Amino acid sequence: MQHGPAVRRRKLGAELRTLRGRAGLTSGEAARLVGWHQSKVSRIETGASGVKPADVRSLLDAYGVDDAQLRDLLLALAGSCGGHGRDHWWHAYKGVLPPTYRDFISLESQAGAMRTLETSVVPGLLQTPEYARAVTRAAVEGLTEDRLDALVEVRLARQVVLRSHPPLVLSAVLDEAVLRREVGGPEVMARQLERLMEAARLPQVRLQVLPFAAGAHIGVTGPFVIFSFSRTSDLDVVVLDHLTSSLYLERKEDVEAYTEAFNALQFHALSPEDSLDYIAAIGDGA
Repeated sequence: MQHGPAVRRRKLGAELRTLRGRAGLTSGEAARLVGWHQSKVSRIETGASGVKPADVRSLLDAYGVDDAQLRDLLLALAGSCGGHGRDHWWHAYKGVLPPTYRDFISLESQAGAMRTLETSVVPGLLQTPEYARAVTRAAVEGLTEDRLDALVEVRLARQVVLRSHPPLVLSAVLDEAVLRREVGGPEVMARQLERLMEAARLPQVRLQVLPFAAGAHIGVTGPFVIFSFSRTSDLDVVVLDHLTSSLYLERKEDVEAYTEAFNALQFHALSPEDSLDYIAAIGDGA
């Protein structure tokens, strides 16, 4: 269980080590090709030290990696812009966002797919501006209006991943409590339910409701997110949110456990079609 930047370093290093092996090179041979000491290659591969995008580019060139999407992904993990055509716009908010949130947005911007269980609030990618403002105000005490405005801007800017090319594929399971909790008042909640129904009709969004009638379920311990990357499952990561930080689970067995849990939640949840009807009924006061 690691914080985001450490996870990214380790994952980047592991992938570079794999690519070196495929190229038939020892760490010493790779170092000589790029003009480094062997110890630098070793530190990068173990995640012991950070690595600049330019260094990653040099290694990828040395290893003969010409897969553009894989290069973009690995360069993004090293802090470069690009990959899926999604720029690192959040750098403009560096003074507003805590490092764990910036790292979450970075992963979200580069992932090919995102699976999320939400038990309390609507996923950020599907929130209306009014709902986002009400949630942010409640979650973070003592916000000035300027800082609140900035955080809401960030929440809404994140949603561009659903409209990018290719878009992020979002699969969300929402506990019924998410739909029943009146965030921001009746009018705000009514518009939010409409927004959920609009989003559920998008081809890149799969939305399912887990009704109260389903009883206790594997997700009662709390929400989670699974990020998946199109070129390699070795980079997949689970994110758990806590009050003051986010934790990242990168071990293959952890990712597999949460993937199985999410599959079980989808099985017990209403179908996407029935979920739409369920949300509409709640919006009508049922």
